[in-house]
Order: sequence, then structure tokens, then C-alpha cells
Amino acid sequence: MWNGNSKLRPSSPVLKPNQMSWHPQYRSSKFRHVYGKPASKENCYDSVPITRSVHDNHFCAVNPHFIAVVTECAGGGAFLVIPLHQTGKLDPHYPKVCGHRGNVLDIKWNPFNDFEIASCSEDATIKIWNIPKQLLTRNLTTYRKELIGHARRVGLVEWHPTTANILFSAGYDYKVMVWNLDTKDSVIAGPVKTINCHQDVILSMSFNTNGSLLATTCKDRKIRIVDPRLGIVLQEASYKGHRANKVLFLGSLKKLLSTGTSRWNNRQMALWDQENLSVPLTEEDLDGSSGVLFPFFDSDTSMLYIVGKGDGNIRYYEVSVEKPHLTYLTEYRSYNPQKGIGIMPKRGLDVSSCEIFRFYKLITTKSLIEPVSMIVPRRSESYQEDIYPPTAAAQPSLTAHEWLSGMNRGPIMMSLRPGSELLDSQTLPPERPLSNSMVQVSPQPLEPMKQPAEDGDQAPFSLLEEKLPKWTAEHHLGEKSCLTNGFDVFECSPPKTENELLQMFYRQQEEIRRLRELLIQREVQTKQLELEIKNLRMALGQL
Repeated sequence: MWNGNSKLRPSSPVLKPNQMSWHPQYRSSKFRHVYGKPASKENCYDSVPITRSVHDNHFCAVNPHFIAVVTECAGGGAFLVIPLHQTGKLDPHYPKVCGHRGNVLDIKWNPFNDFEIASCSEDATIKIWNIPKQLLTRNLTTYRKELIGHARRVGLVEWHPTTANILFSAGYDYKVMVWNLDTKDSVIAGPVKTINCHQDVILSMSFNTNGSLLATTCKDRKIRIVDPRLGIVLQEASYKGHRANKVLFLGSLKKLLSTGTSRWNNRQMALWDQENLSVPLTEEDLDGSSGVLFPFFDSDTSMLYIVGKGDGNIRYYEVSVEKPHLTYLTEYRSYNPQKGIGIMPKRGLDVSSCEIFRFYKLITTKSLIEPVSMIVPRRSESYQEDIYPPTAAAQPSLTAHEWLSGMNRGPIMMSLRPGSELLDSQTLPPERPLSNSMVQVSPQPLEPMKQPAEDGDQAPFSLLEEKLPKWTAEHHLGEKSCLTNGFDVFECSPPKTENELLQMFYRQQEEIRRLRELLIQREVQTKQLELEIKNLRMALGQL
């Protein structure tokens, strides 16, 4: 109906409370416009003989130094370890890591040592390999440790997220085994714990943030939350409407995300309350394809990525505690289907381009590994603090003995700002006990830093001790450096000519630039000290 006082515009209809406007309702989110950016051809890994195994695993593992991919090998199982910078066409005779008597089914890098990787195989063994820092010139057949205990083939391996030298494996004997690698033996003939609560093949495993809980999916269609040290089932989902295949803890949200199929065989994902697995909080049907859905969660940004085996697409969502718990953002589309997928740890991302996640797609039809970066579009080229909160560092917070004795501790945090890493994983020797590389804390935390370690150990390592004298020296230097190009900008006389005014202007611009750099350095040092204090408080609270 037209308003008589206005011939150009109709009166706006009144919307009832339960009636939606035609305007799309967007949530305010800094990740709403995240987009996927595939690497150029020269930055891909070409002519890679990717495995033809039909096992539903990632077949790829990535860290800031290497990309490892399961491959074909006559007479046994093998995988390739390619330096991350060595892109382009792969040599047909490129050396392999081979030593298994059966096909390799899963590989995982040690999260605390970029030069150590675990592999499991159809030969019912798990092997731990040390990868040399220099390029491989021939096949690597000498493993560091061999773990023997499963009666049938081993399909999954997972490192504990916060503890050094603790590895989990799941086999087709329906058992999950806990291994302590903190030993000098090259062959470990039995696990420290065997979890026997499953009635069929285990399909996936996932840890919560501090590694005190283990979630599993099984071929009997049940999701279980298990105490990994006691081996008892704490929660079990027997919901008939969702057949779970993969499961994932969603960081510190106390929620689980499972992917699988519905009663009508549609691919589906379901969100669960960690404390109550009777009914899912929400379910969402995705499509009618048959490939397995691999879920990945970034706890720093609360973003969930769903990657389908045999698809070319990557869907991504934002997860929140409030309803609706899952908010669809968009998807990355590609015509090249992935057989497997690898993800880069957060510490290996390019923060200068606002990259918040990176996938490595295994494209068997082209024998290609294609990196895909998830980018937050920003105009500024400076470090974006809001999209890079402190993340887990490559440093364990517990020893194997401490965790097995019942201790829990969250991950040690680090900043992704360039130059502010807490500890580079390369500096950690593979067999070094954690007690030598962590600050030892007592009710009076400042005293042990000055005292030598007891029982013949090395002196405790403290970043706070190293950085404080350096910061003090820079502070005194900053106080004295009032000169710019040999000219004191604070004691100069006022300019009298235009030329003197220009010279003064340029000197002040140079001084402003120098002070900005000094301010950035101070911010980095402040963040480092804050993280040190947080880690010390966290360690002190556990005692």
C-alpha cells in the first residue's frame, strides 16, 4: 500500500517476531571472509607416488621442516620425507623411509621434535624414526625404536599432546596401547597400558587439551570417552541416528565433534556435550557422498574444517558455546579430489600473510601434493595480534613418568609474533629428559633458578633468566641513544632557515621510526615475560 505523502517509496511492512527479514543475518566475526588460497604450480610437490591404500587415514604428516607422505614400495611399506622447501618435481629415485614388512597405514610427527616420526603398519608393529637434518641420499632403513605388542595390523598412532615420549596406537585386535618411549631399549616388547574396552576396530582417536581424556570411535558405531591411564570408559554414546566414523575434541569448549553417516546414509556431522553423550547437541546433514569426512579444529580461532575424502572441497565453520553452536562460514572449492590431507602446525604458518591454517592435499590423479592456505583478508601488513592468540609451543609440559603417575598439565604456550618463540624444537635432543629443559618450580620460585640442579642433572633452563639481562642492557642502551645521525634532537636550537627546518624534520622522522622499532621490541619482550609468568604459575599450581 502506497503512502500518500510519498510517491517514491512504499511503506515498509512490519515484521512479526517469528518472521525473518529478507536481509541475511550475519554474525559479527573476524573470520567471516576467510578464503582458501592454493599454492602455485612451482610451490606444489609434483610426481609424488602417493599410496593406493584404501585405508581411511590422512596418509600425510607435516611440520615446519618436512612433509611426510605414505607411498608405494615393493616388498613392504614405506613413506617419503621431503624437506618443506623442496617443491617442484620429485626425483623418481628419491630415497624412502622403509623398514616395515607390510603397508604403512599411518604416520605422525612428534609434536616436540621435528626430526622424529612414528609409523604403524600392517605388519603389526610401530616404528620410531630419526630423520637426519641433511637431505637423505639413500633409503633410510634403520629405525630408532620398534614397538611390538599388537596381534594384528596397527591402523592408528597418536602422540600425547603435552607429554614427552608417550605414544598411543590402535590396532585391528580392538586394543589401544600406551607406549613409554623414555627408555634406552631399541625394541619395546610391551606397552605400559592396554585399553580393552572396544568391541570392534577403532576408527579414530582424539585427545582433549591436556591429554587427560581420550575419545574414540569404533566400528560398533559408538563414541567413547576413556581415561587413558585407567583404561575405563567414562562416557559412551549409543545414539542410533548417527553412525560416527571420526571424532574430535573441540579444544577447551568441553564438546566433541563427530563425522559419519545418518540413518539415510547421508554424510553428517554431530556436536556432543562432553559430559553427556546420550543425544547430540546438534546434527547437520552435508551431502550424499560416500567418502569419509576428516574434521580439523583450530582451538586458537575456534574454527572447524571439514575435509571429505574423494572431494575437492573444504567446508569451514565457527564453533561457539552458545546456540547455534556451529555457524557455517563458506567453503573452498576445487576440482581436484583429495585422497588424504596433512595440516601444518600453527608455529609453521606465515603470519605475515595472515595465514591461519594450511592444508596439504594429496591428489592421486595428478601425483601432486597441493598446499592450500586459509587467509584472513587484512589490509595492514603488521602482525595481527587478534587472529594469533598464544598457541601451543613445541615443548612438552610433562615427562612420561609424571603423566603415568597421574599428573595433568596444559600445553606450554608461545606467541606467533616473529622472534618471540619460547623454545625452538630443534634445540631439544630426542632423548633429553624434560626435567632438564623446564623451569623447576617450588613454593619460592625465584630461588631454584639461582641454585644448581640436584642429582647431577643439568642446571634448569629458564628463558626468563636469559632474556632479563639482555632486556636490561637494551634498556640502558635505549636511554643513552638520543642521537640521530650524530645529532642530539633534544638539545638542538630552533631552526632558522627552511633548509634547517627540513633537516630537523627528517631527523625527527628517523627518530620516530627508531622509537617505533624499540616499542615493538618492548612489546615482544613483554609478551614473552607474560607467557613465562603464566607457565610458571601453571606449573606452580600443579604442585
